[in-house]
Amino acid sequence: MSVSAGREFLAIPGPTTVPDAVLQAMHRPAVDIYAGSLLALTDGLLRDVARMFSTEGRAYIYSANGHGAWEAALTNVLSRGDKILVLESGRFAVGWGNSAGRMGVEVEILKGDMRRAVRPAEVEARLKADKGSTIKAVLVTQVDTASGVVNDIPAIGEAIRAAGHDALLMVDAVASLGCMKFDMDGWGVDVAMSASQKGLMAPPGLSFVAANARARDVHKTAGLRTPYWDWTERDGDHHYQKYAGTPPEHMLFALRRALDMLFEEGLENVFRRHALLAEAVRRAVGVWSAGQVIGFNIIEPSERCDTVTPVLVEGYDPDALRAYCREQCGVVLGHGIGDLSGRAFRVAHMGHVNAPMVLGTLSVIEMALMALQIPHGRGGTQAAIEWLGEQVKA
Repeated sequence: MSVSAGREFLAIPGPTTVPDAVLQAMHRPAVDIYAGSLLALTDGLLRDVARMFSTEGRAYIYSANGHGAWEAALTNVLSRGDKILVLESGRFAVGWGNSAGRMGVEVEILKGDMRRAVRPAEVEARLKADKGSTIKAVLVTQVDTASGVVNDIPAIGEAIRAAGHDALLMVDAVASLGCMKFDMDGWGVDVAMSASQKGLMAPPGLSFVAANARARDVHKTAGLRTPYWDWTERDGDHHYQKYAGTPPEHMLFALRRALDMLFEEGLENVFRRHALLAEAVRRAVGVWSAGQVIGFNIIEPSERCDTVTPVLVEGYDPDALRAYCREQCGVVLGHGIGDLSGRAFRVAHMGHVNAPMVLGTLSVIEMALMALQIPHGRGGTQAAIEWLGEQVKA
């Protein structure tokens, strides 16, 4: 017996639910790539992507996923043989560093903990020890979707400055942009990158890089520059140079509508919505943990991000729970990845998400815990309801 008829709930950390209005924006004929309307669309998007990063620097749009933006960021500021410091707090900063290593960059990993955020004091100490300033860049994620951690980017930027080091600060904001505050200029971030399929509510296929003046100055002598990713080429006067060829028209239409929706809601309201819904999930998990089987991956509450919550399952199969939720109820949860593979499931609460979607997802998880006889504290969904009822006033 299944109760999964109806619209499927997608609760994975990317790609996230694409709003109907964004899908409809793509449902139109192709247009002349040399026409004024498309040129104006590009100008507006470049301006508004920079606005999302909160920077006066330059933004670039790529026909690529987040891994493409990793490569774009690296190739534009590094040369073969350069050394970078990767701040581990999950899986994705290390993955970014691995990409650099395959390009001939020397990679040092500042060892971290899958269950904790980066410690800024350790960053400062390592950079102070780099007497010859051999480290050219520091790589970190704001949110790591494997671990569910949020790193304190302002504090990491301050640690670099306190060390008196001139390494570039490069931040992966794929799982945070459009969901929580990102202040590139205020935090001293030199290069930031993101992608379309998470908080920006668009289909996968676009990625973004923002660079400040310091990064663009370093770019002038970068030896890893290649034609497709190159900022100088994309700064050219011709429209096709902005995309190194044919613009991804329909993806641009989608992005335009998605950004308009975010601005109409108001970014501060967007961030508040994500914070409230994330805490609702955490309230539920906190109650379920009373059974001593369910628990948080991230130990410190202040280090749990507002976009995805990995939930540890001790002694039971989390993939069996995920299968029940998907097949019996039509709710798709994320699987544990990296060190959490086979040990956790992930509940995403990012992008085009509201209270019914989150409460429905939590209800189904609690239903699965009961059906599979996984020990847990009762009333997790009720705790989430009570939290939202207290916070969202009439």
